Amino acid sequence: MRRISRQISLGGVSIGGGASVSVQSMTKTDTRNIDSTIKQIRSLENAGCQIVRLAVPDMEAAKALGEIKRNTNIPIVSDIHFDYRLALEAVEQGVDGMRINPGNIGSKEKIKAVVKAVKERSIPIRIGVNSGSLEKDILKAHGSPTPQALAESALRHASILEDLDFRDIKISVKSTDVIKMIQAYRIIAGKTDYPLHLGVTEAGTPEMGTIKSSIGIGSLLSEGIGDTIRVSLTGDPVQEVKVGNNILKSLGLRNMGVELISCPGCGRLEIDLMKLVNDVEERVSNIEFPRPVKVAILGCVVNGPGEASEADIGIAGGRGKGMLYRDGKLVRSFREKDIVDELVKEIETFCTNR
Repeated sequence: MRRISRQISLGGVSIGGGASVSVQSMTKTDTRNIDSTIKQIRSLENAGCQIVRLAVPDMEAAKALGEIKRNTNIPIVSDIHFDYRLALEAVEQGVDGMRINPGNIGSKEKIKAVVKAVKERSIPIRIGVNSGSLEKDILKAHGSPTPQALAESALRHASILEDLDFRDIKISVKSTDVIKMIQAYRIIAGKTDYPLHLGVTEAGTPEMGTIKSSIGIGSLLSEGIGDTIRVSLTGDPVQEVKVGNNILKSLGLRNMGVELISCPGCGRLEIDLMKLVNDVEERVSNIEFPRPVKVAILGCVVNGPGEASEADIGIAGGRGKGMLYRDGKLVRSFREKDIVDELVKEIETFCTNR
């Protein structure tokens, strides 16, 4: 059962309150380079990203947000630290959301100015606490960035906004330590009904970062905790979106596209399974399907027929040919060299007729 949280709207994307879990990413370009930033956001859109965050280090970057937003389609969140003037400019440029910690932007008057501006435009704020940037007094009190310290920091920032009668908030409490991250979110989930933005911060390379993010984000989602996610990987942000969507698919929380099931392979293989799976994945990756479809590709006659029959569409390969199953029934067989074309054609037909 999913945790019941209040709902906010970020540029038309609902977060919390029973809405589908959304996938976010962050551009790796210099926001001041408008053309390259637009190009990267469009690639994220094509990969299935629903919300994108942009770093705003100075006023030039803040002023670029409007042009970027006019040339892209998904909601844009400005990521701002310390300078409240950047937040005010981001609002003027039409951002859909803001990541800013109110305790870090100065006097109460500055905080009030930001809250007034976002209230007028119905712009939600994400309070984002990381293990590497906790307040000195909280760090001293806890001795290290413990889960309790992360939760305390987030609630402190939230209380500043609440005192100004602002509750259009979502919260993240990220850590590079997966166990601490999981524990921190559990604490926050029990203390507030604000929607939660999940992520393992600075997770690392695609290889290790995918594992850490899948464990951390996946564990919480399996408990019903989490309303939107961002996978943090060193490299192309499109990979972050792919991993995020696959995490949701694996938990039955993303009903879109093709879920490929394939065996690991062994000495019984009689077809080139690795090439087959890679070719199919590439062919279907950018196709818009009206419904989810589970496709199994198995490489031998031992487990293949049984497992293939459990999927919507399945291929059991062996001796240079593939046997096609649909809804658990053997439909036909064809030569190995025709498997990819025939399978993609069957997937498209299956989705169109359902």
